[in-house]
This record gives sequence, C-alpha cells and structure tokens, in this order.
Amino acid sequence: MEANALLFPPGATRHDWVLDAALAAGLALLTVPPYGVRGFAAGPSTWLFLGALLMVGSLVLRRHSPLLALLGVTVAGLMQMVLTSDPMATLVAVPVVAYSVARWVPGRPARIVLAFGAIGSVLGPIRWILLDVSHPSIRDLIWLMLAWFVCMGLVITPYAVGRRVRESSEAHLHRVAAAEERYRTILTEREQDTRLAESRARTQIARELHDIVAHSLSVMIVQAEGGRAMAAKKPEAATEALNTIAETGREALSEMRRILGVLRDEPEPGTQADFAPAPRLIDIPDLVARTSDRVQLAIHGQPPKVPPAMELTAYRVVQEALTNFLKHAGPEATALVTITYGMREIAIDVLDNGVATPSAVPLNPGHGLRGMHERVSSMGGRLLTRARPSGGFQVTAVLPIAPQLSQQKGAYS
Repeated sequence: MEANALLFPPGATRHDWVLDAALAAGLALLTVPPYGVRGFAAGPSTWLFLGALLMVGSLVLRRHSPLLALLGVTVAGLMQMVLTSDPMATLVAVPVVAYSVARWVPGRPARIVLAFGAIGSVLGPIRWILLDVSHPSIRDLIWLMLAWFVCMGLVITPYAVGRRVRESSEAHLHRVAAAEERYRTILTEREQDTRLAESRARTQIARELHDIVAHSLSVMIVQAEGGRAMAAKKPEAATEALNTIAETGREALSEMRRILGVLRDEPEPGTQADFAPAPRLIDIPDLVARTSDRVQLAIHGQPPKVPPAMELTAYRVVQEALTNFLKHAGPEATALVTITYGMREIAIDVLDNGVATPSAVPLNPGHGLRGMHERVSSMGGRLLTRARPSGGFQVTAVLPIAPQLSQQKGAYS
C-alpha cells in the first residue's frame, strides 16, 4: 500500500473539515481551561497548555489523516504524562482518535492504535496512581488494575465500533457496485434483445415485401405477355388481362402501404396508414384465380379457426409457390394447388408440370424458398420443396393445428 494512501486514506470534504474543526473547538472549550480533573495543584504551565491544545486540536485531522491525528494525540499524551501526574480532561480525544483510525485507515496498519493505546493504558495509570513506585499499597494496586481495564476499554471499544462501521460501509459499497453491474448487464441484455427484435422485424418485413412484390410482378408479367399475344386475335381478352394487371398492381400497392405505413412514427400529411387485416385462408381461392388460368385449385374440408399468423403463413406459401411457377415453369406449364384442411393439420400441395428437373434445382435456394422454410418452421410445420422425377416442381407444406383449436373445431362441427 502506498504511503500517501495510508496517511490520507479517505480524503475529507469541506463539510467534513468544518465538522471536525467544530468538534475540536468544542472539546477544547470544555477540556483545556481546567487542565485536569483534580484541580490546579501543579499550577499553570505553558507546555501543559500547549499539550492540551495539541491533543484536542489533532481531532481536526481525524478524517483527513487519522494516523497524523494519532501521532498528535500520542505526543500530547507523553507531554502530559511528563508534566503532570493528574489525568487531564483532554484525554477524551483518545477514544475519538481510536474510532477514527479504525474507521478510515484500511487494513492492518489501523491496529497501530491498539499498540499505542495499550502502552498508554499501562503508563498513564502508573503515573496517576502510584505515588511511591517502590512501595505500592494493596489499594493502589487495585485502583491500578481497574484503571488499566477502563483505559483499555476506552481504546478497544471505539476501535471495534470503527472497524464494524468500516466493514458495513465496504459491504454497502460492494452491494452498490454489484447492483450497478447487474444494471449494466440488464441494459446490455435489453439492448441485445432490442437488436434481435429489430433484426427479426427487418427479416419479416423483407420477407413480406419479397412475397408481395415478386408474386405481383410475376402475375403482371404473365398477364401482360398473354394480353400482348391475344391482342390481335381477341381484343376483349387483352382488355381482361389489362384489368387483371391493374387490379394486381393496386392490391400489391395496398399491401405495401399496409406494411410500410405501420413503420412510420408519424404519417405523412394528408395520408393515413392502411391497417387492413393480413391475408387469410379464405383469400387463397382469389389469389389462385388472379394468378393465371393455368392454375387449378382443389380444397378438401373447411378452413379451421387458426391464429392469424398461421393463416398468413399458408397464404404466403401458396403465393410464393405460384410465383416460382410463373417464373420458372414455362409458358405452357400448368399447376395444381391442393389444400386439405384436417383435424390436426393443414396440408398444402402445389404441383406443376413445368421444365424443372432434379438437376435444375439450385444448390443454394433463393429468398423465396428460404422465406417459405422460415415461415413454416416458425409455425412448427414441415416443408418439402423438390423437383419432381417426372418433370415439374413440388412444394408441400404441413402446418399443425393447435390441440385446443382442433377440439374447438370438433365441438362446433
């Protein structure tokens, strides 16, 4: 331990200096004028007066430098022991200094006050009580023993109190430090959770936008190509294709506004975010009908009552599968969407007879297939995407229905 840290361990604030100075001044007014508890038998003495002032004045340093205060009290005590045989009232500073050293000096160096106190507790009573050291009486020895115990008690007791207060203060500081560390840990974990939530939200939004844009553009491209081919032969068919393109574009724009609108903290002036409900199971037939006349739909059973997230997942699986069909299957291919609503699960099959072969399946699937896998997995389901041996592509998703929902459905049927 450094000498500076040992001599000036806590450092005193201005408030502490004022309190300690007031304590020293108060004790000086009470104890210095009478010089001793037995009167003025020895007469006034300049050195005795200075010793009394030194003992009481050392209390000014009791918090800023307890060891220097101990040194001042020790020197003053030796001066008093030499100059007078009477115990002085200024000895009241000894317990205060013993407490201060125990309270503010760290570690074992604080025990030095016990050594000084033990020596003073022995020498002081001998000086005060034994007038004839060579022939002490029994009464003098009894008084001497009592004085030793009292003097040692006046040193040990405040020392024990001071150490106890110091240990309690250190324990409190440790608890505060531990609480601050826990708080910092909680803030760090909360920040990490926020970042994870933001990352999941960005991923979900990107997946939604991909499904909407990719499917809508695929339908619009197919309808535009078909309308261009039929424009010369059947103008009414071209008009129908243009209507489909316009309707698909409006629906895609509406869904994008719904997604982006809720992300804005404040809507733009004159606009209002569209909080329309997300697509549901009953919207799948309309999705298939708008996609292409080369897609057929077969539904077995009645749509069960499932959470909105489950309905959106089923809708997006069909939408992405049809998007891939339009993009990769070829202009002459056809597709069949089969949805089976069971008691415990929803099965979705999208089969086409396009040009895809096992060798044509990419090793690294794109965002669409990866998004389908993420959606189905989040619902606890299973997804199969593969090229069919006979040609074409297959997308099969199985979404489990919660047990309580199955029971409700059975009760209602």
